[in-house]
Parts: sequence; structure tokens; C-alpha cells
Amino acid sequence: MGLKYGCPVEDVITGLSIQCRGWKSVYYNPKRPGFLGIAPTTLAQVILQHKRWSEGDLQIFLSRYCPFVLGRGKIPLGLQMGYCIYCLWASTSIPTLCYLIIPPLCLLKGTSVFPSVSSAWCVPFVYAFIAKYVYSAFESLQGGGTIKGWWNDMRITLIKRTTSYLFAMIDTTLKLSGIDNSSFAITSKVTDPEASERYESELIEFGGSFSPSFAILAMLDLHHLVCLVFGLKRVVFGGGVGGFEPFLMQLIMCGVLVGLNMPVYEGMFLRKDKGAMPGSVTLTSIVLVMVCVLVLY
Repeated sequence: MGLKYGCPVEDVITGLSIQCRGWKSVYYNPKRPGFLGIAPTTLAQVILQHKRWSEGDLQIFLSRYCPFVLGRGKIPLGLQMGYCIYCLWASTSIPTLCYLIIPPLCLLKGTSVFPSVSSAWCVPFVYAFIAKYVYSAFESLQGGGTIKGWWNDMRITLIKRTTSYLFAMIDTTLKLSGIDNSSFAITSKVTDPEASERYESELIEFGGSFSPSFAILAMLDLHHLVCLVFGLKRVVFGGGVGGFEPFLMQLIMCGVLVGLNMPVYEGMFLRKDKGAMPGSVTLTSIVLVMVCVLVLY
């Protein structure tokens, strides 16, 4: 038995194929780790690795190896859907970007996109928000994690969806249209001692040259900060205390996003070490966000 090749995630496509031939999976999670390896220690490595994984998974979904096609009548529907959670990683980039861009922009413009907190239509939104994050926090704690670890997971999930998954979606679209062919991107296994030390100190490693992924990340986070500040200014000076009600959900959303991405702001404006955000990225992001504010505010 060998691996199936021709896909960036040969382990996934191989596992799906052998399960469709009758192999059964067994959940085995011993307390003692089976092996120890070196995980990516810089943000650039994490983004690159998850771009490769999500791109390969999406290619599987759009091929004859799609779990719903290959697994029909061979593996349970629940298992097919379980595979598709990962195969559709890249597609989550589009709705995530819509949520991260449109509500803050509307807050900046003074337009409410969510029901007022005094309206009964607000209940489904509040329920979905609380249920989703309370459940994920409970799941993390039940698995032996901490609230701090869960908070960090929320941050890196947001980063992956707006960078790795977005570029995976773009590259897969270009490949299917015949414009470009995807290549196998190798994650660096060389560890820089200084970067490792910052990693152990729980500092995100942004250092390096200009990166489109970092530029998107910096622009989005500056966008949230500016929209929160100018949105609060508009609400306070425009409508007083009563003006908060139509925009409360948008203000909370922007506030949570700003709090979640504090390490990015630190990397852009406070840190002076080699792992700080590249100056070219920070400058470009500031210019583009300010242009957006001048146009819309």
C-alpha cells in the first residue's frame, strides 16, 4: 500500500481512498505522545503551510475524489461530511472577509446592519454568537486547553481564513481556469535561534520582507481599529447615549476584533525587535486605510 500522489495533501486523499475500500478508522489518543516534531515557529511558515493544506483539500473536493462522489455508498454520510469540513477550508475565506469588512465599514458610514438590541430580531444573532464561542471555549477546556490557548486559537483561525485560505482559493481558481499551475510549497524546517526565543516568549514572528499576506492582515486590523474609533465618535457626538442602540452589535464586533488582534498592533507600532511587522507593510496599510476613511467618513 503506497500513497496517492498528484495532490498537495497526499495523506488526505490516500486516507479517503483506503476508507472507501473498507478500511475502518479507530480513535486512539494516548496520553503519551506518539512522536514529537517541530511545528512552524513563524507566522509566515504557518500561513504557507495552511495555504498548501487548504489548497490541496479544495482540489480534492473539486475532483473525482470528492468525498460525496467517491464515498457515496462506501462510507457513512457523516464521515463524508467530516472530510468536507477540511476540503472546504478555503471557501470560508469569502464569508469571513465579508464579515470583517462590511459591518465595520457600515459603522464608519453610520449605517446599521444588525437589528437594534431592543428588537426581538436581535435574539438569533446574539444566540448564534454566544452559542458558537461558548461551545468552542468549553470544547477547548474539555480537551485540556486554557482560555488563553482558546483565545490564541481564535486569532490564528482568523489569520488563516484571511490569508492562507484566501490565497488557496485564488490559486485553485487560477489552476482550474488554466491560467496557472499550483506548485508544492515547502515549509522551511530551519529554525532561527532568535526567532525560536521569541516564539518561546509567545511573540508572533512577523519579521522579513514585504508579504501580501501580512499586508492584508495589517490592513484589516487597522481597518477595524479606525472604524471602531470613528464609529464611536460618530455615535457619541451624533446621537448621544441613545445612538448606541442601533450600532451596539457592530461596536462589540469591532471591539472584539481589535482585542483579538492586539499582537498585530504591537508588531506594527510597539515592537522594535527583528520579529516586528516590516515597516513597508505598516506604511502601505496606513496609507490605504486612510484613503478608505477619507472616502467614506
